[in-house]
Amino acid sequence: MPAVTVPDLTILPRVAAVAPAARQRAVRSITTAPGGLEGEGFPVKRAFAGVDLRDLDPFIHMDEMGEVEYAPGEPKGTPWHPHRGFETVTYIIDGVFDHHDSFGGGGTITNGDTQWMTAGAGILHIEAPPEHLVVSGGLFHGFQLWVNLPRADKLKPPAYQDLRSSEVGLLTSADGGSLLRVIAGEVGGVTGPGSTHTPMAMVHATIAPGGSLELPWRSDFNALVYAMSGDGFVGPDQSPFGTGQLAVLGPGDALRLSAAQSQQARYASGLDVVILGGRPIREPVAWAGPFVMNTKAEVMKAFEDYQAGRLGQPGHAIPHGTQGGTLDA
Repeated sequence: MPAVTVPDLTILPRVAAVAPAARQRAVRSITTAPGGLEGEGFPVKRAFAGVDLRDLDPFIHMDEMGEVEYAPGEPKGTPWHPHRGFETVTYIIDGVFDHHDSFGGGGTITNGDTQWMTAGAGILHIEAPPEHLVVSGGLFHGFQLWVNLPRADKLKPPAYQDLRSSEVGLLTSADGGSLLRVIAGEVGGVTGPGSTHTPMAMVHATIAPGGSLELPWRSDFNALVYAMSGDGFVGPDQSPFGTGQLAVLGPGDALRLSAAQSQQARYASGLDVVILGGRPIREPVAWAGPFVMNTKAEVMKAFEDYQAGRLGQPGHAIPHGTQGGTLDA
């Protein structure tokens, strides 16, 4: 797993022990992500399927992309498509992805990199493997998370951040057995590089077999834990969960995870999880396809603007500030 690794975890700062008086977050639900196909046909797991949006808020949607070993000629991406009203966070663990948008922007992210795109008022973009990967094939694994924007920010000018693996905040658990990669937010005194409109935290943690992780967690944030690989336990009662499952945790000040001592051979590194938390926006959500707004009328306006070319055309940049005008209430 090429996402950031550290040969010697003892050199990293450690998470302070959770205070005895802290309220551990209990497990509210554990769900298993169904498989599907996205874009031009690459396999995904729908991590949030079947979970109430009120438990996810401020998050909307998350796909685990792969893990898949492509043969030569097989790598696939997405065609040009629009977004409005939220942010996409694309985290690549293995492989390479190229991005181009209707504002003339673009970039490449690879092992351990993250692209944080604020769709805001509207943008067209395309995500695809580079030509050399299509020719050679290879391993591909990553995530795309959708983070909602509050009403006041839904028409902000589009923007994006390329967050390199070298910028990710690193720390280890109190017992020195878990590696935490902080992509956004502040965890254990370490801050990730992602600049967020919605207060939130995103962490990729690897917990060694038999290891445990206790994290202080802001009481005003929700808490979601998705297991990308391995077997382990979550919550104060240590409910079992593993590969492809999402745990929704209840209120509290801290969360607890542990990795099973015995792991399948392909999960020798232990339990790998994505931990998410954010301050709920608590606004109405009107969601249709690539648009996440507050009302049905706003969604219809987004479709009209897209069809009228106000979000740009594939491969053609448009000036900032011309994408759509005032939303209907």
